[in-house]
Amino acid sequence: MADSVYRVTEVIGTSSESWEAAARGAVETAAKSVRDLRVAEVIKADLTIENGKISSYRVRLGISFKYESGD
Repeated sequence: MADSVYRVTEVIGTSSESWEAAARGAVETAAKSVRDLRVAEVIKADLTIENGKISSYRVRLGISFKYESGD
């Protein structure tokens, strides 16, 4: 296996449904403009509350992608 270099960038996804849906949306959106996504790590998960009820879920992800070697 050849040596590789990866970059990690943070993205934030939101959803009115769940943290999982927020993470899925963030990954799917990032995948539209960044190739070769590899791993997503949940850095932080929080939610907003309005009138005593959860109104939205938010997930901050560290997403890694591989740099192209140019070979």
